[in-house]
Amino acid sequence: MKLTGAIYALLSLAAFYGISTQAQRYVGGDISLLPDYEDAGAKYKDHDGKPIADLMPWLKEEGMNAMRVRLFVNPEKYRERHQNDTDNSTRYDPNACQDLEYIIPLCKNIIGNGMDLMLDFHYSDTWADPAKQWTPIEWEGLSDEELYAKIHDYTKETLETLRENGITPKFIQPGNEISYGMLWGPLGSPDLKKTFMGNDANWDRLGKLLTQAIKACREVCPDAEILLHTERVTQTDVQKNFYDRMESMNIDYDIIGLSYYPYFHGDMSVLDNALASLQTNYPDKKIMILETGYSYKWEVPGTSHDLSGTWQYSDAGQNKFATDLVSTLEKYDNVNGLFWWWMEYNAFGTSLSGWYNAPLFDSTTGCATSALKTICSFAKSSGITEAAESDSDIRQTEWYDINGRRVPYPVGSATPGLYISQCRKILVR
Repeated sequence: MKLTGAIYALLSLAAFYGISTQAQRYVGGDISLLPDYEDAGAKYKDHDGKPIADLMPWLKEEGMNAMRVRLFVNPEKYRERHQNDTDNSTRYDPNACQDLEYIIPLCKNIIGNGMDLMLDFHYSDTWADPAKQWTPIEWEGLSDEELYAKIHDYTKETLETLRENGITPKFIQPGNEISYGMLWGPLGSPDLKKTFMGNDANWDRLGKLLTQAIKACREVCPDAEILLHTERVTQTDVQKNFYDRMESMNIDYDIIGLSYYPYFHGDMSVLDNALASLQTNYPDKKIMILETGYSYKWEVPGTSHDLSGTWQYSDAGQNKFATDLVSTLEKYDNVNGLFWWWMEYNAFGTSLSGWYNAPLFDSTTGCATSALKTICSFAKSSGITEAAESDSDIRQTEWYDINGRRVPYPVGSATPGLYISQCRKILVR
């Protein structure tokens, strides 16, 4: 590509002042149940066994810079209907309790401690994942056309309420693990509106739902980055089919989000292949690992891939997984986010069972596991350098791309290129 004299001069000036930069990386976790554990008396300790007085600022000091919070529409409605179900797959789970009232103080805590917020809309009253995407009980009687309006209005009203409370998400997920669509219909319905590779049914419907949800996000939070979250890392053809369809429907999003659980999906080569495919096929999209984890003590319930020969069920084994994960992610320039799922689980000092064994705190001691420090290295290795100036001043300045188009603050979100603001220039590689 031939550079004009003006562009060449700007690039040279940016390089001279040392403001060439890789995109910012984000590290954190889904921390949606922290209020429950703190209320239960969980005692968190650092790596040396010293008590942590306040977890959120400590996590910030460790190097985490973003946290993920899930949101359900009306989990109380689901509890009323399903708390006595004999089927474990449909019975109410008290861990899926995050309604709007629940998350507001938690989101304030995250933002108040200088971290970015990722808001995960489940668009359900309970867990939404590849096996279930039940329509909220209060929305069950709506037609598809009415659902398109409802998802827009609900999303907009939710974000407006958060904004009124001083909360503006940096990242927004319209749907959780939506490889096979979302808002399928009521639990137990014989006619679920799923999406599948090789079948055109319901894809247009999913596109309209996402379009309306994202429209609401752009209206209230125009600078937020939109993520589309899937979990088909084991099936790159299914993964590609999903994002190809998003492209063909002109879905307005910024980041590809993935789940990768080695004990469900397989060894690191599975993730490596998925990332290689995504970066090759969608070079203009950033990629984040939105959910991951590995055991520090014993096998995770439901494990389908025993990888203890590679990563032992121990603090050292969990840390080796984290080390290998960071090394894999660092191979891909488009990957800029790593979030550990249910990182805050900690039964130490409580009457909780301690059954979940893949968080970043040891329930037998309350201590942070070694993997917590290791995943933070992913953010610290981003290579960002900027001229010394307050972050808030830089972010609030108007930024433009080389074509003169107004853009959000470019570090961490922009596609590669030169970005200009008054006397500042940033080169994003």
